[in-house]
Amino acid sequence: MKRGISLTLGATLMALVSTAAFANASQQPPAGGAASDGRTELRVLNYTDLAGANAAAGVTRIWDGFSQANPDIRVVREDLYNEPFHEKTSAYAASGQLPDVVYLWPAGRSSNLHNSKLLKDLSSLVKQDGLDKVLSPISLDVSGQAANYLAMLPLTVTSSHAFYVNLEVLNAAGLKPATTYAELKAQVPVLRALGKETVIMDNQSDWVMQSCLFSMIAGRFGGAGWEKKILNGQAKFTDADFVAALTFIKTLYDDGVLQQASLSAAYGDGLGRFANGDGAYLIDGDWRVAAFITDQTSKQAIIPPARQGNFVMTVFPDIAEAKLNKSTSITLGTGYGISASVPAGSAKEQAAWKLIKWLLSTEIQTFQVETGAISTPANTSVDVARLNLEPLQKQAANFSGQYTTGTAVLDAAFDAGIATVCNIGLQEIGLGAKTPQQVAQEIQRAYDAWKARN
Repeated sequence: MKRGISLTLGATLMALVSTAAFANASQQPPAGGAASDGRTELRVLNYTDLAGANAAAGVTRIWDGFSQANPDIRVVREDLYNEPFHEKTSAYAASGQLPDVVYLWPAGRSSNLHNSKLLKDLSSLVKQDGLDKVLSPISLDVSGQAANYLAMLPLTVTSSHAFYVNLEVLNAAGLKPATTYAELKAQVPVLRALGKETVIMDNQSDWVMQSCLFSMIAGRFGGAGWEKKILNGQAKFTDADFVAALTFIKTLYDDGVLQQASLSAAYGDGLGRFANGDGAYLIDGDWRVAAFITDQTSKQAIIPPARQGNFVMTVFPDIAEAKLNKSTSITLGTGYGISASVPAGSAKEQAAWKLIKWLLSTEIQTFQVETGAISTPANTSVDVARLNLEPLQKQAANFSGQYTTGTAVLDAAFDAGIATVCNIGLQEIGLGAKTPQQVAQEIQRAYDAWKARN
């Protein structure tokens, strides 16, 4: 997910681009309150993935649409992506200047907002307007949020791991999709002889490997609920199961399934190469479908609908030594919350809540499914089966049929600092700079330090 999930979730999920009509990301939004024209001014910190198709359409339908429907509210939106977003969020939180509405994760990279209680509890507003009868039960389950209360409303449920298959590459090589790791390993020399990578993955950022790959592997070696055992003091990161999961990362690089070059690939670099047939498989989150489909503005797609039947969205092949197989890592997707500094009952709170309801409305959630921003909407009134979706979108909507067990995403279950230590350790394993045992010890030390502080 983004990190995250997210979500994500998706999520995902979040294909919105900034325009001249909105605040530039390098500028501090105004202080808020009443605008000079008497409208209620709402500051919004938003996450923007420029790689997603339909980004421009999202601005028109979602943000311009809200402004047109609510002329009494002036939205000042700040769009950021990846690390600049997280850095700015932390800066706002530290200065006590958190914007009125904030895009965030249910835990992980947004843990500081949750743990510091910088967000309103939205449960009373949800019940007041009957959203508890419209939103899915899992999206309202506070056990999935670090705050342990309804600090945000997720837009979706997301899988941080998906295994994309390019059948065009495999067919040309005389191969079929690998169903076991042994089969995947055996395909490496065949594909290499044709100048093809086996698995494309962009692992330079400090969240991708632990979120999109390792969380799934940790679940397979540790079993469902592996993270709860650690949080409850019944297990440690240095235990055999977790070390075995880390060792499997080393195996992927030793076997050539992943190449060390992936560690210098910026997130998103591999999308075009995968679509163009430079590799047989791609590891990413389920939200990556949004980058492949047709953009409504340009009418162009990285993978045109006519070719999408040659691509499969599934999960990583079975691992012989694992406790679980046919599993993936899932979490609540990303969504939006309201700053705790917004006065209860104020015009600003009413405006902020109106915006969040709009983002979760049937109209907007349907649009997000249609444009690939999300696959599993939190709003249960969206009838996905009736929508005119492209082949890859249909696969994403039915992705739950590809796995039997959903396990934890590491950066959703643990503090962001712990997840970052893990991700850096995974990169060091890939480079051969550290052993799985050394990385396990570093993660455990980071966890112990966090626990001592909390």
